[in-house]
Amino acid sequence: MSTFPIVPHLNGYWQDAFNLKQHLHQFSEIDLDLLELKFTTALQDLAALGRRDFDWENATEFYRDRVGEAYLFELATWHLTSTDYIGDTLRLIADNARGRVLDFGGGIGTHAIASALCPDVTHVVYCDINPINYNFVKHRIGQLGLESKITCCTSIAPTETFDTITCFDVMEHLPAPSEQLLQFHKILKTDGKMVTNWYFSKGSNQEFPFHLDDPKTIDLFFRILQSNFLEVFHPYFITTRCYQKM
Repeated sequence: MSTFPIVPHLNGYWQDAFNLKQHLHQFSEIDLDLLELKFTTALQDLAALGRRDFDWENATEFYRDRVGEAYLFELATWHLTSTDYIGDTLRLIADNARGRVLDFGGGIGTHAIASALCPDVTHVVYCDINPINYNFVKHRIGQLGLESKITCCTSIAPTETFDTITCFDVMEHLPAPSEQLLQFHKILKTDGKMVTNWYFSKGSNQEFPFHLDDPKTIDLFFRILQSNFLEVFHPYFITTRCYQKM
């Protein structure tokens, strides 16, 4: 269990994950008992979908058009049951997020919401290609009264610039994550920071069939990372890392 203090302006996450379950109930119009049942099968449902339908040549189509609501419930389950880990990622955001923030591949919006609540953040751009996630996060933003602080989009123009980039549980879903790193390097301001993680494994029981695990691609990812970004120390016991642009 984490021993670090709760960040006061992010206390809503530790209370109820920023009212996540209620937002899901409202958005999906699913009975609460059925919603709880979906939480119990979410990981298995998404894994089964991945084994049946995923291939790298059509990865974008899979996440945009075919994954449906499965990813929504899988992410919600993870964020509701992993309070210590997710909480430490929010502490890391609170320590480093400044100015204009990009939350890339923002999923169910937990990190975008946390960024928007940080006093040194002026605006957050949430970006996700999945239309169900996108619409769900827009619903959450409205419910939390954060419309003036968070903008939603499905792509980022190459002329955009950001003071902070957050990217959680995305790199392993990309066929060429090193290219995404280089794009981040271009749009991150000179003194900007990037907070990110990755999990280049399909899991011990192949529960993540859509995760990248090609050794050559992973090797290139780390070479690009280490030649373009400098890691910034943080005290939290998590796999998420913080980097400065070099």
